[in-house]
Amino acid sequence: MNKQCFLKEKYKNLGLKLTPQRIAIFEFLEGNTSHPSAEEIFQHVSEKYPTMSFSTVYNTLEALRKNNQVMELTIDQSRKRYDPNTEHHHHLICTKCKKIRDIHKVFPLNLSAEERGDFIVTGNHVEFYGLCGECREEAFINTRG
Repeated sequence: MNKQCFLKEKYKNLGLKLTPQRIAIFEFLEGNTSHPSAEEIFQHVSEKYPTMSFSTVYNTLEALRKNNQVMELTIDQSRKRYDPNTEHHHHLICTKCKKIRDIHKVFPLNLSAEERGDFIVTGNHVEFYGLCGECREEAFINTRG
């Protein structure tokens, strides 16, 4: 089964309307590890479908989020980013260029009953902030320059 047939079947089973634009969005997201914003997805898909509206991308992402097919990340306060990898994982985030990298290591986060109180924990997500190799190198060069 080719990729497009697989995606059509996957999203048809979720009850999502399958337009050519939506299929292009699904294809862009499938296996994408760049954690794109809605704007980046729109920019990419509108190359093939120039008459597509931004609301098509936004509404598709919202439908995918509601069906647990993407995670919405609010790492950058100026815009949300989307992660099609919905398996439990964490992220490394560059504070300068905003690149995001997945971490699949499991971190034991055992909260004591005192810390939890009456709160029932249903999940967790850890974010590590710092500088990626490129930004760190650039910062080093600028300080020596």
